[in-house]
Amino acid sequence: MDARQHSIPTSRNRDPILAVLRRVIAPGSHVLEIASGSGEHAIHFAKNLSRVEWQPSDPDQNARASVSAWIEHDGAENIAAPLDLNVEEEGWERPFVTGYDAIIAINMIHISPWEATLGLMRGAGILLSKATRGPGLLFTYGAYKRGGEHTAPSNKAFDAWLKERDESYGVRDLEEVEAAANVNGLRLREIIEMPANNLSLVFER
Repeated sequence: MDARQHSIPTSRNRDPILAVLRRVIAPGSHVLEIASGSGEHAIHFAKNLSRVEWQPSDPDQNARASVSAWIEHDGAENIAAPLDLNVEEEGWERPFVTGYDAIIAINMIHISPWEATLGLMRGAGILLSKATRGPGLLFTYGAYKRGGEHTAPSNKAFDAWLKERDESYGVRDLEEVEAAANVNGLRLREIIEMPANNLSLVFER
């Protein structure tokens, strides 16, 4: 049985995201991906960033099975088996003996409780402080509000749909995300406009 999952949004956004990652992630970097989901992003980025070591992760068993199936199907020497990792858990970063040069979280912040964002920022602040390829970077991608307002009607509708699924989900205020990052020693270096009214945020440790 093929455990690979397929995501239509991934097929649309992976190349625009890859273009940003090519620019901001240094060759030779060790990258930790949070909430890898189906694994399609992970395998695409690993294959196209051949000088980067990619570590996917997800707290969901079915997602990890999909990531593993994609790795087996497509093959890439620079991608590791997915880790069982939940950034909502206190101290999720403690098992890592060494840090990472970059941490990636795509479409995670709005499809998780706010506590997950706080946990992501806390752990990233610690792990990225040990980066060896320049300043540690946290890259996030998704829909955000700015100044408390949605940036497009489609994002407002998406926010309502998310809250119907789980009231703890929702499109977050960019300023609140930035404040949570600042508390953990992360500075917002760049905001990049992306297709479909999404943003890429690059934080620097």
